[in-house]
Amino acid sequence: MMGFWGRLLSMAAAVFVTAAPLRADEAVLRIATQISGTVNWELATITAQGLDRANGFTLQVQDVAAGPAAQIAFQAGAADVIVSDWLWVARQRAEGEDYVFIPYSRAVGALHLPESSTVKTLADLKGGKIGVAGGPVDKSWLILRAYAQQEYGFDLAAETEQVFGAPPLIFETALGGELDGAVNFWHFGAKMEAAGMRPLITVAEAAGTLGLDPETPLLGYVMRGELLREKPELAVGLARASRAAKDVLAQDDAAWEALRPLMNAKSEAQFVALKAGFRAGIPAPGPVDEAAADRMLALMARLGGSELVGEMTALPDGVFVQPES
Repeated sequence: MMGFWGRLLSMAAAVFVTAAPLRADEAVLRIATQISGTVNWELATITAQGLDRANGFTLQVQDVAAGPAAQIAFQAGAADVIVSDWLWVARQRAEGEDYVFIPYSRAVGALHLPESSTVKTLADLKGGKIGVAGGPVDKSWLILRAYAQQEYGFDLAAETEQVFGAPPLIFETALGGELDGAVNFWHFGAKMEAAGMRPLITVAEAAGTLGLDPETPLLGYVMRGELLREKPELAVGLARASRAAKDVLAQDDAAWEALRPLMNAKSEAQFVALKAGFRAGIPAPGPVDEAAADRMLALMARLGGSELVGEMTALPDGVFVQPES
């Protein structure tokens, strides 16, 4: 049995994940994503469990360098699906593109502190140095800024020094003791906690205090509206396969053992933390609360400006799709 899992997972690490020869009536769904990304834990589970073919399609994974490369491949027609955040989809729709979003994950990060830190609130970070994965319009950073302003009258951007960088760089810098706090993607946050750092506040907690809905999935599968209309069974099939894989990963520890080669966990503590973080980010079934998403968009527009949301002032119609299962 483990040999079976091993063969399937080695396929997931290749540039393309393929299956047996297709039936004449079977569709291929091409998804462009970074093989080392956390979404591949779900995609590998889909292929290993045969959940794609059970739902009428064969999943084909195309390895790309990072999120922007996936977006380029998608926009060029080289992929049918990518994983991105709904704010990007909303902006594209506002600018005339016909893209839609199927919820995938609500996992978000936190602001983590060194184990020895005496900081109790965000206001205690005044004059400190904070590492932020991404840039000044990183969505988690903007939510934390809004929270600090509302709760403490404290401008995080003006009263701290920020170090912006790629997630691995912020991770290493934080563990090296060079930062007073770090805001990173959830899976790096899980690894930081495994190394002894502690969360001061999660982005979900901050969002809830701001009146946002922390249950709103930030990440999702993105496809073209044209594909959704012409082959709605593919959207339904992808949604069903995704939910079935989540059900497996929410309950079956053996499935996680099979995923270890893809997870880049350097210790048992990291493995446990990554598994817990993924499970915590599984969104509840059902439609997205569009009013809550509109409130988040308004906050992003106020703090991130046109660099983040373009000229959007409200959530465009048709962003969120919850295919009937």
